[in-house]
Amino acid sequence: MPTPNEILKQYWGYDQFRPMQLDIINAALEKKDVLALLPTGGGKSICFQVPALCMGGICVVISPLIALMKDQVHNLVKRGIKAVAIYSGMSQKEIDIIFDNCIYGAYKFLYISPERLTTPLAKARLLQMNISMLAIDEAHCISQWGYDFRPAYLQIAEFRELKPELAFLALTATATASVVVDIQEKLQFRANKQVFQQSFARPNLAYVVLNEENKSAKLLDIVNKVKGTGVIYVQNRRETQAVAEFLQQHGFSAAFYHAGLSAERRAQIQDDWIADKTRLIVCTNAFGMGIDKPNVRLVVHLTLPDCLEAYFQEAGRGGRDGELAYAVLLVNGVDAERLRTSYELSFPELNSVRNIYRALGSYYQLAIGAGEGQSFDFDITDFCKKYNFSVLPTLNGLKMLCLENYLDISEQVFIPATIQVLASLEDLYKYNIKNPRLDKFFKLLFREYQGIGKYPAAIREKDIAAKLGWSINELKNSLETLAQQGLIAYSGAKDSPQLTFRTERLRESDIVFNRERYEFLKNRYLERMNAAIDYTELKKCRSQLLLAYFNEHNAPVCGKCDVCTGRHKENFTDAELTEYKKYLKNVLAGRYMSITEISSLFPSNLQPRLVKALEFLIDNGVLIANNQKKLTWKS
Repeated sequence: MPTPNEILKQYWGYDQFRPMQLDIINAALEKKDVLALLPTGGGKSICFQVPALCMGGICVVISPLIALMKDQVHNLVKRGIKAVAIYSGMSQKEIDIIFDNCIYGAYKFLYISPERLTTPLAKARLLQMNISMLAIDEAHCISQWGYDFRPAYLQIAEFRELKPELAFLALTATATASVVVDIQEKLQFRANKQVFQQSFARPNLAYVVLNEENKSAKLLDIVNKVKGTGVIYVQNRRETQAVAEFLQQHGFSAAFYHAGLSAERRAQIQDDWIADKTRLIVCTNAFGMGIDKPNVRLVVHLTLPDCLEAYFQEAGRGGRDGELAYAVLLVNGVDAERLRTSYELSFPELNSVRNIYRALGSYYQLAIGAGEGQSFDFDITDFCKKYNFSVLPTLNGLKMLCLENYLDISEQVFIPATIQVLASLEDLYKYNIKNPRLDKFFKLLFREYQGIGKYPAAIREKDIAAKLGWSINELKNSLETLAQQGLIAYSGAKDSPQLTFRTERLRESDIVFNRERYEFLKNRYLERMNAAIDYTELKKCRSQLLLAYFNEHNAPVCGKCDVCTGRHKENFTDAELTEYKKYLKNVLAGRYMSITEISSLFPSNLQPRLVKALEFLIDNGVLIANNQKKLTWKS
């Protein structure tokens, strides 16, 4: 068996692990149940990918988001590691083929959603696999105390009965103390369990909260002062475009990103930003999952997120290279009121949710008793227009139906077309004699997609059509014909959200809700929302506030946030200024120094307001700066 260090070097090219990674890996290799809590950008995926590559068999990874699955599968395949994902929108035949290939050892990693994991088909097929370990990503989703509860996660523990020897490795970047306990209980961790928790502190990240009536003007000021690439989070799709165009008009390189753009456009925008061709990306919270860009210097939120867990994850995308970065939250009196209104709309009346379910059945023309396991393209705007529903209450009603396991709605991501050749070479030879036009097509497939006779390959229909000299419609018609004849398995590309009926269509009167859970989640939402509002209003070190929320109560002041730098204190007393001047005159007499160098020489009691004091003394002509922004005492 190769060692973890050998695997790390072979596939990732690194000589050593980050702190705590190797401890987690060794515990997994010892078949212990493990909970790993690492901050955003802390290298969670390596903690299960490396031990899985050390062991025989296949690692099953449970992940709640298609975007995360696709990103990790792409990165593994790029490193020469066989990985595959099953998600909404795939045909039943395609799913069958993937399961078969996993059973026969064609893949090292299988990514699957918690909802899919609980289906009878998945349980039967997983029982036949040689599973090395079960990795549960975004494990906070298992807890009702968390901010992104997914009921299907609760059923993961059923695999204890199917495969009692199987070790669980759960990972998350955001978990409060109650969530940490709940994860272990819900996954039925055994006595040999181990919990590894890194501090969530990000010493290089300066958290700043600014109360600004004119957020647009302040945004310009911020992007002027903080150099380097940045992410700007806004509330909705319309705002992404408006803010990006506003920045462009003022001379900044900016692009907007949201789930409503085409897959190709989203990929191009993301690639340009990662390659530093675009400096600023304005986006909804659909952007950022799975993206590891180390040199993000600035993350700005133009609206207050509804919970600190979400804010902490999004802000944490800055400064992953360890260099100074800023997480700036712009708020005003409207933000708290908007959150409270959103709270009221997030828990619609249960009878109105039943009406939404009934309308879905009519929308897709499903008879009572039909539709179980079927997936459909879903356009919420068209659906609401047809039945005269308001979009936000409808969206929240659909979330409730998902919570009760009646539906599953995937986030919008591009699902490429896939092909697998099912026929034998002998049968293909006979077929091509009768249909010579397709001989070139099959030769192209086998030449460009190795292993296409063993497992599905993602294809670009446009590229294949161009190489064959066919139109896109000609190619698609031929593919559908070949699939109908059983020669290939074919699934067309999709670029819209997928809605899946997890049960047969029921009468709306048969839709049952867990009232106790409904009230619990409503109360938890209110608690998290109030914590987010308090974060903006309390005048205490921002890093300390965030860390205390995640049960780290003895963290030192950061010295970098708006509170520590004294932004909220209007004036310095004469005594304060005298003390700062005394030290600065001694430190800076006859030489230039950076703020960092100055700070290292100051006593701790003067450091929290040092930056503010320096700004005050520069404005008043006591200090001067050179071209390198180093300061000296003005003689």
